[in-house]
Amino acid sequence: MDEELRSLTDRLRRESGGTAAFERLADTADHDELAGVLTESGRPLWARELAAFRLGLAGDRRAFEALVLLLNHRDPPRCASAAHALARLGDPRTARAAAALATNELRVAYALHPIRLLVDLRAPESVPALITTLRRRLLPHDPYRRVALACVDGLGTLGDDRARPVLNDALAHPALAEAAVRALRRIPRQR
Repeated sequence: MDEELRSLTDRLRRESGGTAAFERLADTADHDELAGVLTESGRPLWARELAAFRLGLAGDRRAFEALVLLLNHRDPPRCASAAHALARLGDPRTARAAAALATNELRVAYALHPIRLLVDLRAPESVPALITTLRRRLLPHDPYRRVALACVDGLGTLGDDRARPVLNDALAHPALAEAAVRALRRIPRQR
């Protein structure tokens, strides 16, 4: 069993109280039944999350919208599970949605998992979104250092030369300087 699926299943079993409804959703192989959970009114959040996650791992694009909503949730474990499933879903809309969430200043507190997803996807949208988000985090007294560090690390992982200017700017910030040095070392020099 996928480790992320095991973690999600354990968390949602506790959240649901281990009901028969939970066990049915955890065990069913019927994708139509899982997709129905996403559209039926009155379904609890744990049921929607379980259905979306399982469909996402199976590559069923009916999970896309629910997973994007969960990627932007205030609860970090839900965001992490959604990012994991979205990375495996294979939907071409994923990178654009993650970039929109990562660069949304009104939701920057929840940008960590969209940023990590963008790095995993290595999509054309990834580097521009991380540069935009990091540049905004370089303002004095910005409270979102974890988001800034994720951008710095991600830009180093992606190794794109377009990141050099913003990473050089990050060198001036004590909380980011060491990570920025490492990231800059990972970017190949252009000839």
